[in-house]
Amino acid sequence: MRPGTVPLRPGQHGVSSRARRRPDLTLPLPQRDPAIAVPLPLPPPSAPSTMGAPSAGPSIGPPTFTTTSSSSSSQPPSLSDLERVRRIGSGSGGTVWLVRHRNTGRHYALKVIYGNHEDAVRRQILREIEILRTADNPFVVRCHAMYDDGGEIQILLEFMDGGSLEGRRITSEPFLADVARQVLAGLAYLHRRKIVHRDIKPSNLLIDSGGRVKIADFGVSRILAQTMDPCNSSVGTIAYMSPERINTDLNHGLYDGYAGDIWSFGLSILEFCLGRFPFGDNIGRQGDWASLMCAICYADPPEAPSTASREFRSFISCCLQKDPARRLPAVQLLQHPFITNNHPSLTSSTHP
Repeated sequence: MRPGTVPLRPGQHGVSSRARRRPDLTLPLPQRDPAIAVPLPLPPPSAPSTMGAPSAGPSIGPPTFTTTSSSSSSQPPSLSDLERVRRIGSGSGGTVWLVRHRNTGRHYALKVIYGNHEDAVRRQILREIEILRTADNPFVVRCHAMYDDGGEIQILLEFMDGGSLEGRRITSEPFLADVARQVLAGLAYLHRRKIVHRDIKPSNLLIDSGGRVKIADFGVSRILAQTMDPCNSSVGTIAYMSPERINTDLNHGLYDGYAGDIWSFGLSILEFCLGRFPFGDNIGRQGDWASLMCAICYADPPEAPSTASREFRSFISCCLQKDPARRLPAVQLLQHPFITNNHPSLTSSTHP
């Protein structure tokens, strides 16, 4: 489909096969519904692993589990009171710094967005950041403050010292269930607030040294990328998109963002189990968009390995349904036997 093509609805004619073979085709992103499509903040990058890592990614075991509640927000620190410790990552629109509050010694992640932006773009960024600041859940990375320093936007985020789960392999089903439970709890909270994440993937799931897992996102960078180029995306992100989001001819052109999050979540959990991308190690890499999109849209959904428990195989199947209406919502997945039979207390005495 060409950039800017409106998704088809029932009764409309499809795009001709000849048009689909044009070499200049690019993947359009779905129209964002401002009522529900609210991206989340940029996470710090994965922390370097100190364990020997096989080619499929390092294997990690269950850490000590501790449940915490988000404390009520206090007055955010002023920008002048934040000392930059070191750069911890860069995104498509800015740099992330580990910063320390001079008065308290508390560490944060500070996202600095590059460049000056048009008023309309700036207003959109500030609106969405303000919504993010109201999110108060122990399974969602906290956005503490936003600073507009001489036209440069800076966002103060909760710092997760374990980095992201990208490239990790989780061999313990109880720990995998614990990770899934925490992410589902965060998704259930967001979905209740009519917030669709739209970019669930391993790099946007962060962990700390206490085993707490939280949802984060390259949100503001994606706002800027879409504003500057509506067709801008990355293979890494497309890899976790649901079939109906990639091919708008599916599901009669309708896109349910909540069900889309569940597909991305299920694919991420299966990737942790396998230690590799579920559609194949190399598919979609090096710009091979065609094979990636065809696999997602037309191949059978990936399945959990036969060696996994019956509960886990069922759990993954409930997430990776081609028909979005058949995917269980987050609140129902929290009641699945894979989650309820692997209670957090089972992992409380085991360290990675």
